[in-house]
Amino acid sequence: MAGMRFFAPALFFAPTLAFAQAAILTAPPDFPACVAQLRALAQREGISSETFEATVARVDPDPTVIEAMGNQPEFSTPIWQYMSALVDDKRIADGRAQLKLWSPTLERAEKAYGVDRHVIIAVWGVESNYGKIMGRRPLVRSLVTASCYGKRQNFFRGELMSALKILGSGDIEAELLKGSWAGAFGHTQLMPSTFHRTAVDFDGDGRRDLVTSIPDALGSTANYLKLAGWQTGQPWGYEVKLPARYSGPSGRKNRQPLDDWHALGIRRLDGKTIGGEANAALLLPAGARGPAFIALRNYDAIYSYNTAESYALAIAHLADRLRGGAPFRKAWPTDDPGLSRAQRLELQERLASQGYDVGEPDGLIGPRTIDAIKAFQVTRGMQPDGYAGQRVLRALQSPAPAPKPK
Repeated sequence: MAGMRFFAPALFFAPTLAFAQAAILTAPPDFPACVAQLRALAQREGISSETFEATVARVDPDPTVIEAMGNQPEFSTPIWQYMSALVDDKRIADGRAQLKLWSPTLERAEKAYGVDRHVIIAVWGVESNYGKIMGRRPLVRSLVTASCYGKRQNFFRGELMSALKILGSGDIEAELLKGSWAGAFGHTQLMPSTFHRTAVDFDGDGRRDLVTSIPDALGSTANYLKLAGWQTGQPWGYEVKLPARYSGPSGRKNRQPLDDWHALGIRRLDGKTIGGEANAALLLPAGARGPAFIALRNYDAIYSYNTAESYALAIAHLADRLRGGAPFRKAWPTDDPGLSRAQRLELQERLASQGYDVGEPDGLIGPRTIDAIKAFQVTRGMQPDGYAGQRVLRALQSPAPAPKPK
C-alpha cells in the first residue's frame, strides 16, 4: 500500500488491514463536532463546500473501520505462511497471463520509468490480486471514521483532504472511490496523498483513474518506484548461503559493501560471485536457520511501497517467479508450512463437507474458518490453535481414525 508505514495488503486474512500495534480507540465528544472540525480543515485546504457537503457531511462513522484497527499480517504472521499465501502457483500463473495481456503497456512503462515489468505486475498481484480485491468500503466514509477515532486522527485527516481533492479534480467518480478501511484504493492500492505525488494518466484520457484504468494503475506504480529510487537494469537482490554458525551483522539498515559480505563468507546460491563497492544488506527474515538474502537498492524501492520486510520480499520473489525464477532453495525453519491459495480453498471445502461452518469457501482464512479449524483439531486430538497449515490439511485429507474399543 503505497504511502503507508503500517498497513498490509488484505488478500488472505480477516480482518483486513490494521495497525502494527492495537490502536487506542478514543471517540471525540460527539461525531458532529468532529465533522465541524473537518469542515474547517477542508476550507483551509481549498476544498469546495459543495464537495464537502456532498460527501463528508452525509456520512455516519463506520464501526467496521474501528474494529479493523487491530492486527497486521506482516507483523503477526510467520514469514513462511505470509509468503506461501502471496506467492503460489495460481498467483504466478495469473501474473504471467497479465504480463502477456498488458505487454504493450508494460513496455511503455519500462521505457518511461525504467522499472522492470515483472516488479510492476508483482506489486499489482500482491496489492489486489490483479484487481480482484481492491476493497469495497466507500473511501470517504472510512477516512472520516479514522479521522475521528483512534490515535492516528491527524494522519487520516490529511488523507481525507487528499481524497476530497481527488473528487474535486474529477479524476475518479465518487461512487468508484472505494478501498480499504485505511484509505488505500485502486488496482495497486495507493493512498490518496501518494496519488497526488505519483499517479499518472497513462492511457491518455485526461484522467488519473487507478480504479477503472489498468494502464493508469501500472504506469503510476512504475512512476512510484522510479521516484523511490529504482535503478534500471539492477536486481533487487538474491538468495545467499551463510557460513556455518554465522553470527555476524544482518538487517535492512545494516548495509555494507558487497566485498565486505563476501569477506564474511557469504556466497550466492547461483554460483555467481558477490563483490563490488555497492552497499547491500543481509536479510534473515526467519533467522540464520532460514533462507538468507542480499538486498540491494531496488529492494529498498519496493520496501518503501509498504514498509514491512515480508511484504517487500513477497513482491521481490513473485517478480522473480514471474520471469521464470525458481522457489527459494533453502526451506523455512518450520515443521508446518503454510498453505497456498488452492490449498486454503481445499481446506475450507473439506471442512464444509464435514459439517463445519466456514461460510462460502473462498481461500480467505477468516474468523469462521479459524473457528472451524479449531473445532476439527479437537476431534483429531490436535492442538486447537486454528492454524491453517499443512498438518491440518493432511488430517482433513485422511479418514478419521476408527474409535478405540472400550
